[in-house]
Amino acid sequence: MKKTLILLGAALAFSSAFAQVSPVGLWRSIDDKTGEPKAEIRITDSGGVLTGRIEKTLKKDAKPTCEECRDERKGQAINGLEIIRGAKKTEGQDVWENGKILDPENGKEYTLRLAPIEGGQKLQVRGYIGPFFRTQTWVRVQ
Repeated sequence: MKKTLILLGAALAFSSAFAQVSPVGLWRSIDDKTGEPKAEIRITDSGGVLTGRIEKTLKKDAKPTCEECRDERKGQAINGLEIIRGAKKTEGQDVWENGKILDPENGKEYTLRLAPIEGGQKLQVRGYIGPFFRTQTWVRVQ
């Protein structure tokens, strides 16, 4: 009985650790220019496709709605706003790519690359326009 419980516990611990090497979960975005926390974003997986929504803004001067957005998100509340769309796992790698990420501060959408780092406790978020990119490191919220 004890041996079974130990094995079960080890299997659960392993599966939890394995599941953490994924962008799925709650993240605190950190401004790459100021180092200050900006928002908490929840990333979910639906059939292998990732989406992410702002759960809570952390900036005191954050606008309440996305006035800079250029699509159906224009005028929507920042809290609850979908900012990540369509990212899919790259086969054989712990990288999710080819989606889009929205910067609600300027309304621009960028091609997206997500890569869990440090055992899944941080997330490298890279947005591209052509050969130019910007990278932020988000921190998993426990």
